[in-house]
Amino acid sequence: MPRIRALDAAQPFDYEAKIMEMHEKISKLKIGIVGFGNYGQFLAKTLICQGHTVLAHSRSDYSDIAVKIGVSFLRDPHDLCEEHPEVILHCTLIISTESVLRSLPTQRLKRNTLFVDVLSVKEIPKNLFLQILPREFDVLCTHPMFGPESGKDGWKGLPFVYEKVRIGSDEYREDRCQKFLDIFAKEGCRMVEMSCSEHDRHAAESQFITHTVGRMLGKLELQSTPINTKGYETLLNLVENTSGDSFDIYYGLFMYNVNSTEQIERLDAAFDSLKRQLYGHLHDVLRKQLFGTGKGSENLHRLAPPALSQWVCTGSHGM
Repeated sequence: MPRIRALDAAQPFDYEAKIMEMHEKISKLKIGIVGFGNYGQFLAKTLICQGHTVLAHSRSDYSDIAVKIGVSFLRDPHDLCEEHPEVILHCTLIISTESVLRSLPTQRLKRNTLFVDVLSVKEIPKNLFLQILPREFDVLCTHPMFGPESGKDGWKGLPFVYEKVRIGSDEYREDRCQKFLDIFAKEGCRMVEMSCSEHDRHAAESQFITHTVGRMLGKLELQSTPINTKGYETLLNLVENTSGDSFDIYYGLFMYNVNSTEQIERLDAAFDSLKRQLYGHLHDVLRKQLFGTGKGSENLHRLAPPALSQWVCTGSHGM
């Protein structure tokens, strides 16, 4: 009688594993990225790692990079739309958002496709999506408040802001929206649901100020020294983190956020106030003693605002 070998024996059917496998497949999305520059590539790597199917389209040819990441790159937007991605992830610059949206052959997409943006300002893209896209499409406005530099070591604890602008009420569309948000939640992001208008108010006070100060310091061409303090290291890191973005991105933060002009004016007024406070505490006699030749007074005349220069030269100490 022949012996029954292990390979010949009936193998148990692992129902639990099969169910989990089916659930994994169902939970994955087919995502089309429009705008496959640095930021689109940055997001695509995580999408691929989580098992989602990712397609990409861009004006420039990123075919080689896409292959390395595991993304299908399509040069023609018609080809992208004919693949019927469940989600269109808009990763272009804010200055080109309208033209890109209008150029997409949306008639080739499924009528309930979810459109998502990841731009640094929110009210403008929200309004453009509502104006240009067919009413049948869902709209989710988001801002992952990190990039390739700040998010290179993981996204845990980093803020992800979003507003469900227009999501269909049926279970499939609500579930699809949640699946997309779960991409960032699974990476440990701090999920913040917030209106686009409120986001822009906060962003002008935080993100725009940060980028402005970083670029101002960049103009000074600061260099590392043998005696760096922790504070100075922080400034150097700020310059590094902000100088990596193109000027177009920074300009978009200014041009397309109505709150940014006020912040520029506040910065200017604050610096002027600080200078006046410094010069207001100077004593001309003491300066002459410190410098010995009165050069300090000459420097004050050159550097100080006109009113304070006159105050220094006339010796009016207010005492």
